[in-house]
Amino acid sequence: MPSSDFTPTDHDVLMRRIAEDLIDGYDEEIELELEDRVIGPDGKLQHEEGGLPRRTYFEALFRLQGELVKLQDWVQHTGQKVVILFEGRDAAGKGGVIKRITQRLNPRVARVAALPAPNDRERTQWYFQRYVSHLPAAGEMVLFDRSWYNRAGVEKVMGFCTDDELEEFFRTVPEFEKMLVRSGIRLIKYWFSITDEEQHLRFLGRIHDPLKQWKLSPMDLESRRRWEDYTKAKEAMLERTHIPEAPWWVVQAVDKKKARLNCITHLLGQMPYREVEHPPIALPDRERHPDYFRQPVPQSMIVPEVY
Repeated sequence: MPSSDFTPTDHDVLMRRIAEDLIDGYDEEIELELEDRVIGPDGKLQHEEGGLPRRTYFEALFRLQGELVKLQDWVQHTGQKVVILFEGRDAAGKGGVIKRITQRLNPRVARVAALPAPNDRERTQWYFQRYVSHLPAAGEMVLFDRSWYNRAGVEKVMGFCTDDELEEFFRTVPEFEKMLVRSGIRLIKYWFSITDEEQHLRFLGRIHDPLKQWKLSPMDLESRRRWEDYTKAKEAMLERTHIPEAPWWVVQAVDKKKARLNCITHLLGQMPYREVEHPPIALPDRERHPDYFRQPVPQSMIVPEVY
């Protein structure tokens, strides 16, 4: 049949629109990728060299995100309780991998806990108390964007805790984590490792990129000056809190894209998940009533279509 004689059916049109909607959803990742652009000292966009080809990265990421959806279904179906800690230096890429993990998941099942600095009341509580309230119930995953290990890192380096408080933390945290594991929580701890040079480059990128300047705080800038102090604090933390019940896993994070794929792949490997069978879904026909009339929206309430 000549192509000029072909008339698309309603089904063809519907399937095309569904496909376009799926593609539009995947474009969200391309938008997120803009975060990875490098702004040079002259304020102009620089092209990154090396690393994974874009197509390879996206194909692997979308495949892994499909597996994360299966993991989410398994967690919810079996009533698992999962806690994942993401630690590392400032600008190490923790937020980027958390976004990719949760991007296509149900926020009611997989939620992020990113706690601000403690207030006056919280400073007088048992140290772990404000973190406990964010722990998961059955069928939930909680991703901590920084965690109770703030005490061994920023609080130690910046002098926000005493030596006695730090020592008490090191004595307590292994028992605290063993207790979590005994209660049925799956606890996974990641440290994102970058080089001195890479952190320097990423901080410069934030300084020269107006869309990233909000990420820079006085604390971040001070952490740059105290690189060696943070290194000593990290080494002590890993040595004293790497326990069989909750070991540390180090992610090499100089290459952001590889770090994301490697971390997600490793995370999936830590879970004995399986695909949960779901009954077929049938979209019911919409009820139609002859007396139904959709009221027009006043023009004054319409958002102007600038684009």
